[in-house]
Amino acid sequence: MMAHSKALLVLENFIGGKFVPCSSYIDSYNPSTGDVYCRVPDSGKEEVEAAVKAAKDAFPTWSSKSPLERSQILNKLADLIEYDLEAFAQAESKDQGKTITFARTVDIPRAVYNFRFFASSILHCMTECTEMATVGCMHYTLRAPVGVAGLISPWNLPLYLLTWKIAPAIACGNTVVAKPSEMTSVTAWMMCKLLEKAGVPHGVVNVVFGTGAKAGEALVCHPDVPLISFTGSTLTAQRITEKSAPHCKRLSLELGGKNPAIIFDDADLSQCIPTTLRSSFANQGEICLCTSRIFVQRGIYSEFLKRFVSEAKKWNTGNPSDPTVDVGALISKEHLEKVRGYVKKAQAEGARVLCGEGVDSLALPTGNQKGYFMLPTVIAEVKDESCCMQEEIFGPVTCVVAFDTEEEVIERANSVKYGLAATVWSSNVGRVHRVARRLQSGLVWTNCWLIRDLNLPFGGMKASGIGREGAKDSYEFFTEVKTITIKH
Repeated sequence: MMAHSKALLVLENFIGGKFVPCSSYIDSYNPSTGDVYCRVPDSGKEEVEAAVKAAKDAFPTWSSKSPLERSQILNKLADLIEYDLEAFAQAESKDQGKTITFARTVDIPRAVYNFRFFASSILHCMTECTEMATVGCMHYTLRAPVGVAGLISPWNLPLYLLTWKIAPAIACGNTVVAKPSEMTSVTAWMMCKLLEKAGVPHGVVNVVFGTGAKAGEALVCHPDVPLISFTGSTLTAQRITEKSAPHCKRLSLELGGKNPAIIFDDADLSQCIPTTLRSSFANQGEICLCTSRIFVQRGIYSEFLKRFVSEAKKWNTGNPSDPTVDVGALISKEHLEKVRGYVKKAQAEGARVLCGEGVDSLALPTGNQKGYFMLPTVIAEVKDESCCMQEEIFGPVTCVVAFDTEEEVIERANSVKYGLAATVWSSNVGRVHRVARRLQSGLVWTNCWLIRDLNLPFGGMKASGIGREGAKDSYEFFTEVKTITIKH
């Protein structure tokens, strides 16, 4: 273990309403400088055990509170995070590598909204009631919280995706043990500092920091955690499924994507090109909903490619705290190498890299020379069976290919193991409906991208996951329904 200066931020687990030091720690890097800037608890079975016990102890009191009482607490927590929005945004940018602009306008406002949204929608949850007059019976349903929820969230949208799980879980009356990614733990730790002030009773929200292999596995295997909500890789989800099977746990798995954009020759390119640049390169391409396969109808293929590459070259890559920067740093050195590796494979297969990695030079400010940066990269002439068209790259890399017919592009768009999101660009309303119906995708955006109504289901098909999240779907996941029959 290398020596550390005293200036490093040292995080602690949050268990039973208290910050608790850990016996061992792991280094967390600032992706934009390549330096260690934070130490994160390397928690395991012992810490998870303590957190689950605290959550179990808090459950009877919390679950017996009225939806209105819980709603008021969620709203207070939203207000406190919003009040500290700038501090949260700065921390998220430094910890994850994303631009300060993205953290300020997307990550933190959405985390605030997650709490407000579920604080509101918990007040409108309806139960059902039916009568069977012929046998003199009335039936009604009740929804009861399940117990201790295990929540495992990823490194790409740290607070945004953590609160998307915590908010519905506690709104429904569950208590939680959350494990953020060990690479991006700071904003979760900052949120813990606000819980008591918001009125969240001790033990309702517990946060255990550490790796998936140690802390995550201990949480998934714990017999007193009946449900696991996980966002991350398909490979990790397979392990979670295997480990939780003996306990018959309830699982919600939001996994990877290999999302197509289908651009027909009647698309409005003045809208399509800027939106498709965002859907390819926003947050360094590190969003499960990012577009990494762009199918363009042959009639406009060369025009699209010329304009798209020209605009991609204008995206400014550099210090994430500079408000003029569009592309920040990738999460880690290992991840940067992996993403670069995909570009090398594409070149080895005969594809053309039109801009970005290996083609254009990257000029970085002095303090960011050791950071994990990569230019927005556009690859053309890639075969559908190439790993670059089949596997999730999760970086600022997109592949552009031509197609001829509607029938052909639907088949090609569906020819991957994933099915999370898709975008369709056309001014023909009938075609938009036809194509959307046939795409194997949990979400289809037409003539737009990433416009979300949190009431509606979110999730994917095939290897992109199991279950859905959103108002109704999250409540169904985080509660048990009970049917009660009364004979009168």
